[in-house]
Amino acid sequence: MLTFKFGVNCFLIYPRSCKCKYEGADRSSDAQPKEKFKRDSLYINEQGKLRHFNHKKVSRKRGGSLRGQGWKYGSGFVDGIFPVLSPDAQQILNFMKKEMDLNRVWNALSSLPPTHTTWDDIISVAVQLRLNKRWDPIILMCEWVLYRSTFQPDVICYNLLIDAFGHKSYADKAESTYLNLLEARCIPTEDTYALLLRAYCTCGLLEKAEVVFVEMQKYGLSPSSVVYNAYIDGLMKGRNTQKAIEVFQRMKRNRCQPSADTYTMLINLYGKANRSYMALKVFQEMRSQSCKPNICTYTALINAFAREGLCEKAEEIFEQLQEAGIEPDVYAYNALMEAYSRAGFPYGAAEIFSLMQHMGCEPDRASFNIMVDAYGRSGLHEDARLVFEEMKRLGIEPTMKSHMVLLSAYSKAGNVSKCEEIVSKMHKSGLEPDTFVLNTMLNVYGRMGHFKKMEEVLAVMENRPYAPDISTYNILINMYGRAGYFEQMEEIFRLLPAKNLQRDVVTWTSRLGAYSRKKQYTRCLQIFEEMISDGCYPDGGTARVLLSSCSTKEQVEQVSLVLRTMHKDMKTELQ
Repeated sequence: MLTFKFGVNCFLIYPRSCKCKYEGADRSSDAQPKEKFKRDSLYINEQGKLRHFNHKKVSRKRGGSLRGQGWKYGSGFVDGIFPVLSPDAQQILNFMKKEMDLNRVWNALSSLPPTHTTWDDIISVAVQLRLNKRWDPIILMCEWVLYRSTFQPDVICYNLLIDAFGHKSYADKAESTYLNLLEARCIPTEDTYALLLRAYCTCGLLEKAEVVFVEMQKYGLSPSSVVYNAYIDGLMKGRNTQKAIEVFQRMKRNRCQPSADTYTMLINLYGKANRSYMALKVFQEMRSQSCKPNICTYTALINAFAREGLCEKAEEIFEQLQEAGIEPDVYAYNALMEAYSRAGFPYGAAEIFSLMQHMGCEPDRASFNIMVDAYGRSGLHEDARLVFEEMKRLGIEPTMKSHMVLLSAYSKAGNVSKCEEIVSKMHKSGLEPDTFVLNTMLNVYGRMGHFKKMEEVLAVMENRPYAPDISTYNILINMYGRAGYFEQMEEIFRLLPAKNLQRDVVTWTSRLGAYSRKKQYTRCLQIFEEMISDGCYPDGGTARVLLSSCSTKEQVEQVSLVLRTMHKDMKTELQ
């Protein structure tokens, strides 16, 4: 056994029977014996035991790859669990996870024998890093292959590098990698274009994204669902949802059949926009096109209803999932629990939690967070605390989100001392409170009339990495307005443009509320007109606040007429 040491890191290289030089033509997956593919069905479970899995029934358990796409030797993207790494590949993987110095990594990789097996190990490690979303080590490895090694890089290597640059939002580097691929006379695949599209969309370079379709035609490739899916995915990550919908419609016009992944992404898009009725419409269209929903599709639709607290609809979809012969996983149970939580039925969420355990599905951290939040939303802060403590007892480390939902529970109850205790524990556990946590503290101090402490928190926020956002100032405007401190409220409102923050409907409504409580009808109408002139349209809360400022029947009729006219005009614009 040969040992190549580099400081504290080393690769252990075992003698190989094959000492031949690497040749690119031998990397074709078609040349591999059939016996090799049988090992694809092996994986190591959490207890370290070797197990078989059925490719047709891959669950989304933690560590599985349906949470992010993997790679298969010689083909590009696939869903599935990647084969077990060889001993050498495992050592390379451990080294790459720890070492980030370019020279040390490249020297270590250059010490490996340039054999077929080494190439397989390097690609396997890069794929494993991709499953773990470790983009920097992938870049180091693939650039070593391109610029330092004696290996002839193939399309998989280029695709991995484009993918890593895309996730790091380095669109220019992803583009230069594509140009290097062409200069090396390597034929791009549809995966290449899909990855390049997603990189451009994530960075907001939509014009360049459109050029990708022209490039594909040069090589005689018609955009498939893989390419369109990458386009839609990139647009969603870049928060350009309207363009994503347009691309989906264009995909259908061009007679490219959307896949289950396409429909799932659209369901997620509408779900996050609180438009569950549209998510359901997409789901129904999917079934009418004989496209079979998978567990991700059902979970996305349950989540869409969960966000709006429509627990009956969510349960209906959950039942359809089971009727389709699909076994619910932890993500599906969590989505249903969230529906009951948002609807204000914590004990309904608790029943689902118990059912999940009864069915042999272990709750994860998100399950406990949902239960803490469910009790907290209903004012059952002591039950929320017990769930939080149970999570810790089971060895599940609480995250920022875990502390946040518990903090929200005590904040709703107005328990200032408990809120301060939770923030203190976060500090001790090494978790730095973010903007959301500090906003919660602002809110609880303001509600309890501790304005000096509220201003101290604001001063801390303005001198920390977590800068105040529009929600921060909305809380201050609301609290000062409720307390009758109109001068401080107006000062904060006036300074928002100088802080590069856009006043939203909550900002305007909070300001309106201060004058509405004093029945200053004329002032409220004036602010309402300013709001419309600023391009901010009222919501239901604004309407209620404006109506509450009225003291006479004539004023109520006047406000009602204005609101009805505006609502009619907005409907016309949408049509």
